[in-house]
Amino acid sequence: MHISTITAAVAGLSLLTSGALYAAENRTGETDQRGQISEKDYKWVKEAAQGGMSEVKLGELARQKGTDPSVKSFGERMVTDHTKANTELQSILSRKGATLPTEQARHERSTFEHLDKESGASFDKAYAEHMVKDHQKDIKEFQKAAQDLNDPDLKAFAQKTLPTLQEHQRMAQQMQSTVANERSSTTVTRTTPGAPTR
Repeated sequence: MHISTITAAVAGLSLLTSGALYAAENRTGETDQRGQISEKDYKWVKEAAQGGMSEVKLGELARQKGTDPSVKSFGERMVTDHTKANTELQSILSRKGATLPTEQARHERSTFEHLDKESGASFDKAYAEHMVKDHQKDIKEFQKAAQDLNDPDLKAFAQKTLPTLQEHQRMAQQMQSTVANERSSTTVTRTTPGAPTR
């Protein structure tokens, strides 16, 4: 009985020690990733980079699946602008010994999977709606970053990128309006095919 109690205590201690080591390794890994960037700034960098990757992937999807020309055109613009911004962000980070995450966030993967299942006018509407909401959120986050970040280069990046995001927001709203008008005019045409003319 005494031996089994000692064995259990040793096993418990071993688990605690391995858990502490795992946590320490995780913190070390995070520190290695962020290089000279503060934890707070890196949190924003991580979210901005994952958001940028998501915009590129969704833009590629819009180029393939979009039926309205405005959707295809907007998707093309997302791929171009966000690839450029991601490259610029990567350049800033590499100078500071930091690395970008290489995977999308879980909620962004979920959005992609949802949109990938849509097709035709339903895809256009869902994509346009997501882009309007997404850019509203991005603009708020970049405005906050432009004021609150500690790193001057990252702060300048946020300030420089903000007008592009605001332009994307205007374009997204226009796309949403175009898609909605396209759908309503199609509905009217379908419901009144043989309507008498006066």
